[in-house]
Amino acid sequence: MEILFLAHRAPFPPDRGDRIRSFNILSYLAARARVHLVAFVEEDGAIAPEHRARVDECILVRRTKSQVRAAAEALATGRPVSLTAFADCRIKTAVNDLLARRSIDAIYAFSGQMAQYLPGQFPRVIMDFVDLDSAKFAAYAADAHGPMRWMMQREARLLHAFERQVAGRVTASLFVSEPEAALLPGSLAVENGIDTLRYDPALVTPVPAAHPLIVFTGQMDYRPNVDAVAWFAERVMPLLPDAHFAIVGRAPTPRVRALAGPRVTVTGEVADVRSWLAAADVVVAPLHLARGIQNKVLEAMAMARPVVASPAAAEGIDHAGTLRVAVQPEDYAATIRELLARPEQADQLGTAARRQVIGRYGWDARLKPLDTLLGLGPA
Repeated sequence: MEILFLAHRAPFPPDRGDRIRSFNILSYLAARARVHLVAFVEEDGAIAPEHRARVDECILVRRTKSQVRAAAEALATGRPVSLTAFADCRIKTAVNDLLARRSIDAIYAFSGQMAQYLPGQFPRVIMDFVDLDSAKFAAYAADAHGPMRWMMQREARLLHAFERQVAGRVTASLFVSEPEAALLPGSLAVENGIDTLRYDPALVTPVPAAHPLIVFTGQMDYRPNVDAVAWFAERVMPLLPDAHFAIVGRAPTPRVRALAGPRVTVTGEVADVRSWLAAADVVVAPLHLARGIQNKVLEAMAMARPVVASPAAAEGIDHAGTLRVAVQPEDYAATIRELLARPEQADQLGTAARRQVIGRYGWDARLKPLDTLLGLGPA
């Protein structure tokens, strides 16, 4: 069997949320079929041989279009900015070429931006939206003002129409959680998993750090992460005068870097995020806007850390009571103080969280539905 895998961002290395999902799906498919990858990359660089070996053919296109140009094209054509930002004739040519010269049995499109490259008629197409982007932009619009509010509302409206049109012509539409799938009727949930062999606290040496240590991990130029750490540093940390907060993740924006101070560390990119998780007394995920299942939460749970998360970050995770949920700054502070004051109970909570992740979120178990959807044989 031969599968064409389309991705808005090359799936390797698996070092951020979307890549972790796409990498594990691609690896699962490649163990059962011949996979041809067509994807965007955002920077030049060699692909590690072990990653390149996973696919039969690998066509990567550097994405250079600016957001300003994408917005201008969107306004001129009546399309969503999210689509014009990823509109590129080189990808279209690569897809058409592969379909013409290979016996492709199925197409797996990862992220809604790649739906624009699907052929008009094809017998088996899986559209992995991951999250419902139209709902994300609707949430952005609710917090925006003036022209930006109008732009976000426009994006939500046009994307919603596009998502419904795509879902109506593919074999299956997938989302990362049941709540997300419920937003687009007829869709299915294929949840994220976690590599519990890699995320094993017994194999990791914690970084030297000030204690008590509270850790947040994530891509730090992603708006929900930026908003989350700014809110936590400004609203919660003043209520925890003895604690230290580490913001761990690549590409911190100026807003994030400005948070650094005597009790806040902004690391930028680190060699191994697991070492920071291993050092944490508490891991937090105070996201106000979160779509699907948060890898950062699963990773912290797998590392046997006590986690305090917002309702949005906890939604969709079957945690069986092994993570704590907080809403207001006072809730976060009280919950964190309790965990810090009772380290043995905090460790027990983290151990239970790891046990829950091992039993519930292994990647092979989470991706098993793809066998039926794609007609795959055993590995």
